[in-house]
Amino acid sequence: MEASSPNRNWLYRTGILAVTLLVSIPMAAQGTIAQYGRRSSVSKGPRALGIIQLFPNGKAHLIPVAITVDGKFFDASSYKGSPVPMALDFGVVYEGFRTGVSQGVFTITQPGQAGHVWMAEGTWLAAGAKAPQKGMKYETPKIEDKDAPPRLQRGGAKPADPADKPAPPPAPKPQESAKSAEPPPFEDPNRPILRRGKPDPAARHELVKNFDEEAKANKDVLNIQIFPAISDAAGPDARPFNFDLRGGEEAGYRAKMLELASAELAKANAAPPEIPTAKSRKTANARKAVPTSFDDVHLRIFDLSNSNDPVLILSAKVRPPANPNIAPVDGEEITLVARPNLDGDLRRLFFAKTDAHHLEVTPRMELIDAVDADGDGRGELLFRRTFDTGSAYAIYRATADRLWPLYEATP
Repeated sequence: MEASSPNRNWLYRTGILAVTLLVSIPMAAQGTIAQYGRRSSVSKGPRALGIIQLFPNGKAHLIPVAITVDGKFFDASSYKGSPVPMALDFGVVYEGFRTGVSQGVFTITQPGQAGHVWMAEGTWLAAGAKAPQKGMKYETPKIEDKDAPPRLQRGGAKPADPADKPAPPPAPKPQESAKSAEPPPFEDPNRPILRRGKPDPAARHELVKNFDEEAKANKDVLNIQIFPAISDAAGPDARPFNFDLRGGEEAGYRAKMLELASAELAKANAAPPEIPTAKSRKTANARKAVPTSFDDVHLRIFDLSNSNDPVLILSAKVRPPANPNIAPVDGEEITLVARPNLDGDLRRLFFAKTDAHHLEVTPRMELIDAVDADGDGRGELLFRRTFDTGSAYAIYRATADRLWPLYEATP
């Protein structure tokens, strides 16, 4: 019996090892996918973002913000705006969200303008509520003649009409309308579509309605609910953006954010560098000794990327200093965005301070909410920026070291 060659045995073992590696690599990859989950589909658009205003009387309005197509943002109040912007077409359906959780569905019934600003009114159906049933047509009840002789009705046979059945009254002639019917607006078959509901053929619409009178009547801003809304015919599944906090964690983040806000405010208020003197050193030490106090503090914490990595947004009003030598600033406000690093220290992503006299330079930043504006499964921050000439909306992405502007509108 011939002995097997050592080279042959080595080749055989090498072949077994190669086959084992080829089989184990896909299995390991499957295990990794199963552990971290599949990446959500990215929306190609069009994907419209708007702001829903829900009034105490149950009425609802929508303000268009932006439309995303193939990852690019456009102004929703002018995109495909002939004769009405695509974001405000009749029957377009928006889903309202609060921190990524669905609040209900808004269906546009009438687009229009208020002060030359596009908006739309519609019907609001809260999440979990039952849609109202439409009224059924009234039918005259059939009354049987009990004095008539009994009759048998065979299956499939049509009952004979009674001989004494009165003749039907003549149909009334249709009244001629004084106004000629307006031709329906031209529909472009190549126009992209947003999410739509079933149209109501009985509803009567105007092409563009004037909402100026309603805007004057709705002045109770404090009781108006505001939250973002998305319309996308084929977008990814929504997910919440709230960050789960453990006991005492929110108080710790709040203290760190206020400390960072005080430091950033001191930097912003610092005078330009000058030649240090004994007197200037005493003045600088006196400034550092004065603590900064804030009023009307609001802290929001989000998990925007589903990675348990919090992003913190703090807004507050600066309390006027008690020092009579420091002149108070009328209505000074700050906005701070930060995220913790691996050591737990906060890294500033964005800081802005403004007051009522400098809105043309630095607008007031009001956080609306976190929302998936571009349909990639991650959350972005939606702000309303108030200038001295009006307000507009902006969308930012929180990166590792800054807020990256995706879309910034101007009033």
